[in-house]
Formats: sequence, structure tokens, C-alpha cells
Amino acid sequence: MSDVQRDELERRLGEAGLIVLDVRSPYEFSGESGYPCDARQGHLPGARNIDLQLLLAAPDAEAIKALVGAPEGAEVIAYCHSGGRSAMAAYVLGAAGYDARNYVGSWHEWSASPDLPIER
Repeated sequence: MSDVQRDELERRLGEAGLIVLDVRSPYEFSGESGYPCDARQGHLPGARNIDLQLLLAAPDAEAIKALVGAPEGAEVIAYCHSGGRSAMAAYVLGAAGYDARNYVGSWHEWSASPDLPIER
């Protein structure tokens, strides 16, 4: 499992078969709240939101697959605020059968670049 860098994610955003998974809270995802160190609030275009706590509470791989809603083996790139929660998520997703990777720069890096698209 290798980490994802911003330039790869930017290039692949919207690619068929790629799931971008935001594992922050629903409030962070919506842009209602977030860290003051971030230039902008919101989420990556097309991202799905599943709070890390929900993934960690899932009792087994089948429950994780039901949350994610994608077939086993699908490629998933997880992100959070700064890469910690998404690293845990990538591990859990990988154990459930997904090809899961972590975007280490996460929202903190993405939000700092005004030329990158966001959604709210």
C-alpha cells in the first residue's frame, strides 16, 4: 500500500472506478466546521463521506463493504485533515479487501491551493 500524492490525486479525480473517501466528521465534510489552519473548508469534488468512527465500529469486512458501497477490490483513496485518520482508514479498508491508499497531505494540503477545486 503506497501513499498518494496531491498531483496524482488531482490528475485522477473523477476517474471511473476510483473512490475518494473522506473519513472526517460530517461537519468537516460539509464545510460547517474545520481546522482554522485550513485556507478553505469543504471536501474534494466527488468524495464520499464515512466518518472514521463508523469504519472502526463496523464488526466485519461485510459491514465495511456495506458502508463503502463498492465491490471488493475497488480502489479507494482515503483522506482526512492531515493523514492520520485516513491512514487508519486505509488499513481497515485494505483488511476488508479494498485496494486502499492514503492521501497523506489530505485536506490541509488540498485546501491550501486555491487553484484546486472543492465542494461544500
